[in-house]
Amino acid sequence: MEIKQFSEDALTIYLGDTVDVETNQKLMLLKSLIETWKLKGVKEIVPSYTSLTVHFDILNTNVNTLKKKLREVDSDSLDASELSYKVVEIPVCYGGEYGPDVERFESEEFTVEDLIKLHSGKEYHIFMLGFMPGFPFLGGLDEKLFKDRLDNPRTNIPGGSVGIGGEQTGVYPFDSPGGWNIIGRTPVPLYDKRRKDPILYEAGDRIVFRSISEGEYDTITEAYNNGVYKAKVTERGSEIGN
Repeated sequence: MEIKQFSEDALTIYLGDTVDVETNQKLMLLKSLIETWKLKGVKEIVPSYTSLTVHFDILNTNVNTLKKKLREVDSDSLDASELSYKVVEIPVCYGGEYGPDVERFESEEFTVEDLIKLHSGKEYHIFMLGFMPGFPFLGGLDEKLFKDRLDNPRTNIPGGSVGIGGEQTGVYPFDSPGGWNIIGRTPVPLYDKRRKDPILYEAGDRIVFRSISEGEYDTITEAYNNGVYKAKVTERGSEIGN
């Protein structure tokens, strides 16, 4: 474990340089451990693919104490089997007006149905949130779906759009410019301040996309607006590699 201080109010802890689920899960465990310390002045702990950044108030934090406690942590002892996480099911209507870029994946050997089958129904690990609040960078995309970003990014992508950029897939929580290939859209807001947890997930959780029809999209939209639809969220323990 390597600790670096790039600014006066933040420490970054590195657990290697390999992007994989095991490393990311250890980062989540380290985040949880730091939170249990309840150190005065620690404001936010932000995970990325292979590192964790601790932001703190320099007037209320003893940075030397923080560094000392971090150096006492044995990263090899962080057992990901003890980590719990959420699996969030996100319904998605693929193609049509909701997925204008599915045709970029089509060929004589590969259909839209093939895309839907490969993209939906599997668990994607959320490595980090970034770009905008609640945007999940997901690992586990089938290599048959790898696709370069658009040469000319769009000026506006509707919130809820599901996209593929390179070797990753993700979901736009809000209307935004972007250059990812848009393959579908979910009717369930990823961010809603009326919910107890405004964002449905956090880094370390999993997402499963469920394919729905345009009719189901409209039905879920109406049900959500009427307060009678809730996203399916399942609590689970963690097993490395699954």
